[in-house]
Amino acid sequence: MARVAKCEWNAALQARRTRGRNGGHALVRRGAVLVEFAIVFPVLLLMILASIEFGRAMMVCNVLTTAAREGARGGVLPTATNTEITAAVNSQLTANSVSTGDATIQILVNDVVENVSEAGTGDRIRVQVTVDYGDVTWLPSPRFLATAQLRGIAVMRRE
Repeated sequence: MARVAKCEWNAALQARRTRGRNGGHALVRRGAVLVEFAIVFPVLLLMILASIEFGRAMMVCNVLTTAAREGARGGVLPTATNTEITAAVNSQLTANSVSTGDATIQILVNDVVENVSEAGTGDRIRVQVTVDYGDVTWLPSPRFLATAQLRGIAVMRRE
């Protein structure tokens, strides 16, 4: 007799598997999942793209700061010139895939635009590298940050 009950239970289980998990309403549930996905997917995609672009902006700021620091390191030497500083900055920008044509390099000695070769010992050499966000973004047309500028600054004392 135990055997018959076991067979009936297996038959009932098999019938439930063929109807679907929620008793024949599997197609209705799939439609609800599709609608939920259609609502959530654009928001999720926007958040992913925003985080990628924010990461790109942070990376470019770090590259600009590194380039300015390398220019300032070259500028503190007694034989340095503005041309050498510009070459060092452009070398760093090129190595990190930032177009040198889009970058603006400003060299200041004691907060005045001047040739570094005329600076004296102890003078502050400030190198500032600026790029428009629209020139380094991966988006075809940045809407909110189109006019933003990314900047890297380094200041060192002349040897």
